[in-house]
Amino acid sequence: MDDVKFGEILLPGDEEEQESQRKRVRKRFWPVLKRAIRQIPFSRDLVAAYFCAFDPRTPTRVRGILLAALAYFVLPLDGIPDLFAVVGFSDDVAVLTAAFAAIRGHIREDHYVDADRALMDGLEEAG
Repeated sequence: MDDVKFGEILLPGDEEEQESQRKRVRKRFWPVLKRAIRQIPFSRDLVAAYFCAFDPRTPTRVRGILLAALAYFVLPLDGIPDLFAVVGFSDDVAVLTAAFAAIRGHIREDHYVDADRALMDGLEEAG
């Protein structure tokens, strides 16, 4: 995947697109994370990004970028299908890494506190 593809994936989208992604991510995030947790080297950051994306205090553009990246993560078929062990989530990791770089500094400490709580509670949605 090249930078152009990342740019296309990470477009924040308009209000309608963000709402569509919000619904998709809210529905599929936790089940996909449970399957991927051993293959995603930064699960805590990923869960904190989830809480940041759903935080109304997060700027709209940042929420849009995070929702786009999280929506890509939860898609069952993407660049490399997630059913392939180990390499299946490698494209997701690349997209998420690009998203984190684009929104650096917007994931706050309280998002990490929520992430830690959710991870300790066995990945049950905490919020």
